[in-house]
Amino acid sequence: MRKLKKKFKIYDPKLKEECAVFGISNNEDAATLTALGLHALQHRGQEGCGIVSFDGFKYHSEKRFGLVGDNFNDEKVLKNLPGKFAIGHNRYSTTGGTALRNVQPFFADTNSGGIGVAHNGNLTNAITLRNKMVQDGSIFYTTSDTETIVKLIAKSKRVKTIDKIIDAIFQIQGGYALVMMTQNTLIGVRDPYGIRPLVIGKLKNSYVFASETCAFDIIGAKFVREVENGEIVYIENNELKSIKPFPPKKVRPCVFEYIYFSRPDSILNGKTAYEYRKNFGVQLANEDNINADLVVPVPDSGNAAALGYAEKKGLKFDLGLIRNHYVGRTFIEPSQQIRSLGVKLKLNPNISVIKDKRIILVDDSLVRGTTSSKIVKMLYDSGAKEVHVRIGSPEIKFPDFYGVDTPTKKELLAANKSTNEICEFIKAKSLKFLSLNGLYLGMGFDKRNDNYPQLTDHHFTGEYPVKIIDELGEDKVTQLSLLSTASNN
Repeated sequence: MRKLKKKFKIYDPKLKEECAVFGISNNEDAATLTALGLHALQHRGQEGCGIVSFDGFKYHSEKRFGLVGDNFNDEKVLKNLPGKFAIGHNRYSTTGGTALRNVQPFFADTNSGGIGVAHNGNLTNAITLRNKMVQDGSIFYTTSDTETIVKLIAKSKRVKTIDKIIDAIFQIQGGYALVMMTQNTLIGVRDPYGIRPLVIGKLKNSYVFASETCAFDIIGAKFVREVENGEIVYIENNELKSIKPFPPKKVRPCVFEYIYFSRPDSILNGKTAYEYRKNFGVQLANEDNINADLVVPVPDSGNAAALGYAEKKGLKFDLGLIRNHYVGRTFIEPSQQIRSLGVKLKLNPNISVIKDKRIILVDDSLVRGTTSSKIVKMLYDSGAKEVHVRIGSPEIKFPDFYGVDTPTKKELLAANKSTNEICEFIKAKSLKFLSLNGLYLGMGFDKRNDNYPQLTDHHFTGEYPVKIIDELGEDKVTQLSLLSTASNN
C-alpha cells in the first residue's frame, strides 16, 4: 500500500463538520441534481464525495476525494451515472479514516436486490456490533461505521427490503440520518431522537431527501417537511409513505445545527439558522454590560451573532477581520515557518477599522482556544485598544459521539479552565459566554419552563440522550479496523 503524505489543515478552529446526504427519485437528471444538491451541502464535509445511481437495471457509482465542484463538474463523469434515482454523500470522517474505500455512498447486493446507503452521523455501538459480526465470520472492507449498517441490512433474514432496514436500525444506536436507494425506491431514516437532520422536498414529480433545505433551493425544489424523529419515509410508485417502528420519544435535534453546522439560509423548525444565530447575539447582549466602540465578528461563523449583538446594544458593526475564502487543505508538508503563519493564512486584520478601538469580538463557539488567542493577539498588534471576546453559545465541556468530530475532554478548554482562566489564556480584556438559558431563549424557549423542548445539548451539559456503548474511557480506541487508513485503496 502506498502511503499518502500527511495532510495539513491550515486553519481548523471549529468543531469538525458532520456529513451531508442527498437523494432524489423519478428524475431524468437525477445524478446532475444530486451533484448540485451536494454542492449546496459542501460545508458539511469536504474530505470526499460520491454518487450512486440506478438506471432500472444496474447501479452505477462514482466516488472521489475532495470537493464536489472539482469532481462532478464534468459531463463525462455524470454520464457514468445514468438513471432516474440517485443518492449522494459529502464526507467528513468521524469514524474510520481518510481512504477512498470510506467515501460513501456504500453499495451492497442482498438476497432481495441491491441497496445503496449514505449516512450522516455516528453509531455509539458500531465497534461492539462490528466485533460480533467479525466473530460470526463477516468480512469488512472499510473502516466506516456505515458499513456496519449495510452488513446488518444484508444479513437480515427478513424478505422485504424495508423490513430488512427496520431489522437493522433496531440494532444500531446513536445519532444518524440515512438516505438509501433500492430498485426504484428512495428511503430516508432519522434516528429515534432526531439528533441528525433530514428533510423532504418536492421537485415537480420527484421527491428529494437532504440534510438541509439549502439543497432544495439550488435545484428549485420546494421544502415539504422534516423527517420526524424515528421515522422511515420511502418513495414507492412515486408516493411518499411513512413508517414509525420505534416507540415514541421526545425529539432532541443537535443544538450545534442551530449554532454552527447548518448553512445560515437553511430552515430549522420553521426559521432559518441565520435567525437563530442573530437571536443568540441579542441574548448575549442582554446578558452583557461592557462598554466598547465596535462589534467585530470572526468571519463567517460569528457574523449573525455579532450583528444581533450590535443591533441590541446600538453599537457600530464592522468587518475588522477579512477572510480569505480560498485557503483549505493542502497535501504539501509545510515548513515550520509556514505553520507559524497560522491564522493569518485565513484571516487578516482590517487595520483602518480596528486601530484605537475598544472591540467586542464575537464568535459562535470556543473549542481549544488556540485560534481565539491568535486572533486576539492579531487585533492588539494592529492597534486595538481593548479586545473583549463574546461567544454566542455556552462553554463546550463535553465531547460528542453522534457524528461531530470533537476533541477529547482533555482538549476542550472550558472542560479544564474557568472563564477567567480561559480569558487569561487567550489574552483578552474580558470574556463572556452565552448562558444555556440564553441559548434556549434565542430559539424561543425558556429553559426554566419544565415543558421546554430540550435539544441534544450534551456539549454543554454532559447529558447524553443515547447510551455510549463503545465508550472505553478518555483514551478510548475508536478505530474500527487494524488496517492502516493511510492508503489509497
